[in-house]
Amino acid sequence: MSFPATRMRRRRQAPWMREMVREHRLHPSDFIWPLFICEGEGEEQPIASLRGVSRWSIDGIVERAKEAADAGIPAVALFPNTADKDRSEDAREALNPDNLVCRAVRGIKDAGIEIGVMTDVALDPYTSHGHDGLLAEDGSVDNDATVDILAAQALVQAAAGADIVAPSDMMDGRIAAIRDTLEDGGHSNTAIMAYSAKYASALYGPFRDAVGSGDRLKGDKRGYQMDPANGMEALQEVELDISEGADFVMVKPGMLYLDIVARVADTFETPVFAYMTSGEFAMIEECAAAGAGDRDTMLMEALTAFKRAGATGILSYHALEVARKLRA
Repeated sequence: MSFPATRMRRRRQAPWMREMVREHRLHPSDFIWPLFICEGEGEEQPIASLRGVSRWSIDGIVERAKEAADAGIPAVALFPNTADKDRSEDAREALNPDNLVCRAVRGIKDAGIEIGVMTDVALDPYTSHGHDGLLAEDGSVDNDATVDILAAQALVQAAAGADIVAPSDMMDGRIAAIRDTLEDGGHSNTAIMAYSAKYASALYGPFRDAVGSGDRLKGDKRGYQMDPANGMEALQEVELDISEGADFVMVKPGMLYLDIVARVADTFETPVFAYMTSGEFAMIEECAAAGAGDRDTMLMEALTAFKRAGATGILSYHALEVARKLRA
C-alpha cells in the first residue's frame, strides 16, 4: 500500500487516537527511586550538582519511602554518604551491621512500609581513596580480595532486611560469590540486581558528590568499569552475571546507552533495568533551566525512550515526581 491509500498521519490526527495506538507507556511500577542517606536527625542536605535532590537522615528516608509506596513505586535504592571518620583504606564500615545503610533499611522495614529496598554493594562509599574495591600495593584494585568483602557486605545488608542487593563494583566473579554467601547465610530469597554493564562514564560526577567520594578518588575506574566504546563486551558481562545467579541485570548509564539496553533486552530472557545517571538527570534539568526546552516534555520523552528500548524498569531521581503525575 502506498500514498494516498496509506496516510500515516491519519493515526496522529487527535490526542485520543495517538493515545489509542501508543506502543509504550510509563507506569509508576516502572521505577526505582534512588535515595541518599546522611547522618543526623531531621536532616536534609541539598546536593548542589543535583538540582532538587537531597541527602536525608534516616527519619527522612523513611518518609521518602512512604511517599514512594503511596505513589505506586515498587522499590527504593539506598546510597550512603559515610562520615569521614568511618572511611578507611579497607572499607571496614561496609561490614558494620549498624552502618547508615543497614540502619536505614531497618528503619523502613520497622515502619511497615510496603516497598522493596535495594542496597548498593560496593566499597566506594566507605573507602578513603574513593575506589570500589581494595587497593593492591601497585595501586590497582585487587579483584579477588575485593570480592570477598563484597560478599560479606551483601550478607550484612541482607541480614538488615534488604530485599535486593545490587553489586555496582564490576569486579569479576562477584555475583557467584555473593549468591553462594547469601545461600549459605540463610538468605536464599534475597535477590541480586547486577550492575552488569556499568561503563566508565563521565556522567557520574553529581552522584559522587552525593555520596562524598568524588574528591577522594585517586586515578580513575577504567580498570574495572567498561570502555564506553564497547557493546559486545556488555553482552558477555550480562551473560556471565546471569550464569552466576543474578536475578536482574542493569545497564548504567542508561540514556546514552539505549543501544546496549536494547541489545541486552533482545538477547536475554531476563529483566533488564537501566539507570538514568546523575549526569543524565543534570542534562535535563540544566537544559530546561537554560530555556532550551520544556522540562516536563523532555523528561517524559527521555523516560519513554527507556521503555521503547526494552527496559523492564528505570532507576531515576525523577521517580517520585513522575509516578505521582502518572497516577493523577
